[in-house]
Amino acid sequence: MGATSKTPGSLRGQLLRWLLGPMLALVALNTIFVYRNALDAADVAYDRSLLASTRALAERVSIVGGKVVADVPYVALDSFETDTMGRIYYKVSGIRGETVSGYGDLPAVPANVPRSETYPALVRFYHANYNGQPVRIAALLQPVYDDSMRGIALIQVGETLEARRTLSNQILFDTLTWQALLLLALALLVWFAVRLVLQPLMQLKNAVEAGSINDSADVDPALVHKEVRPLVAAMNHSRARLQLLIKSQRRFIADASHQLRTPLTVLKTQAELALRECDRAGSDPEQTRAAVRQIVQSMAATTDSTVNLANRLLTLARIEHGGDAEGAAALAAPVSLRDVARQVGLELAMAAVAKQIDMSLDANGPGMVDGQALLLHEMIANLADNALRYTPLGGSLALTVVEDERAVVLEVSDSGPGIAVAERERVFAPFYRAAATLERNPGGAGLGLAIVHDIATVHGATVTLGDTPGGGLLVAVRFAVGTAVKMPA
Repeated sequence: MGATSKTPGSLRGQLLRWLLGPMLALVALNTIFVYRNALDAADVAYDRSLLASTRALAERVSIVGGKVVADVPYVALDSFETDTMGRIYYKVSGIRGETVSGYGDLPAVPANVPRSETYPALVRFYHANYNGQPVRIAALLQPVYDDSMRGIALIQVGETLEARRTLSNQILFDTLTWQALLLLALALLVWFAVRLVLQPLMQLKNAVEAGSINDSADVDPALVHKEVRPLVAAMNHSRARLQLLIKSQRRFIADASHQLRTPLTVLKTQAELALRECDRAGSDPEQTRAAVRQIVQSMAATTDSTVNLANRLLTLARIEHGGDAEGAAALAAPVSLRDVARQVGLELAMAAVAKQIDMSLDANGPGMVDGQALLLHEMIANLADNALRYTPLGGSLALTVVEDERAVVLEVSDSGPGIAVAERERVFAPFYRAAATLERNPGGAGLGLAIVHDIATVHGATVTLGDTPGGGLLVAVRFAVGTAVKMPA
């Protein structure tokens, strides 16, 4: 990840935020809709009551003596003028708009107020201000007639809004109360649900913490949900790789300590002999000098052998533990096996001449593979060096690169003692030495073919051992076309 990546934070916190946040928004929207619907229902109920009062007045309007009259009893007038929750006003207008009864200054019907479609009557509802107070007025057109005339009277009944406001506030309070209780119940339910759902992850945490570094048992995927099981599988795979790495390191430390103990012991013994000869220098200085010189030469040879062993151990460790494999994967590039083999041949030419070995290089092409040049050089150098060590005086050593459409093959053949068929699979293990090599080179480390095998594996190649026509060893490293450096598992 980049340096600017944000830490995911708490999974429980994110779940609660993503669940409760939208839920809170939905509850707020629901509260608004419920409140508005309740207000609409209250308005309909109050308008219906207002219309009923208007109709009650309309039933008492008639024509008497050629005039529109309203027979409103005193008790009805008193109930119209005041109500338990506010004031009620009325007005009856005649055919020509004259005031027949009621409050003559009650606001007239605005011209743009449409007729209500809710009720089967010629009624209009509108808001107005009267005596400094907002009122809701119902205006009903009532036909009146007798034998002498006929026409339309207008009956208006208005009421102040205290009752409606009180009811609206009560509706709002009840709505908010119930919605708040609902939200609290949902929040508790979500919190318990999230805690319950995340419980398997806590069990997984406890199971991982309870295991030791030497514990190779896998974590049971059944502990967690199926969506998390791929993560557990990847974790088990990583634990298995870690166990292999630990075992490999322990094996390497044990083998390295065993292999280094002998040359270091020999080196210490030689140093003690040199000191002993120096103590006896008074008897015969020339003889002592010659003896010390011989011992120091042996010490130098032992040191060279020990350094070579240490270098090979470090190379093997880097390859086995992925150090050079990572570098190879990062620096992989087209490499010519023919050119690398030619370079190795030039480096070992003097050693071949010293043993009168006929060393040759044959290639039908450049032998291009994707890889890391330093590792491939190390691999070919180990194969050629082994061939030189075990090929007798006057023998032959051949480096061959053969390529076709499917593969590039590097072959190193010699005229040495070869390796028995029964031992060919075992010689790739570190520190294992075949019987024939022990006779020819008892001071070897048994790491050359192990290094070759690991480098070939890193490059996706295979190593096979065979016989030459003369009975020597033939080592073939086969690179499939199109393969590249890959990390070891």
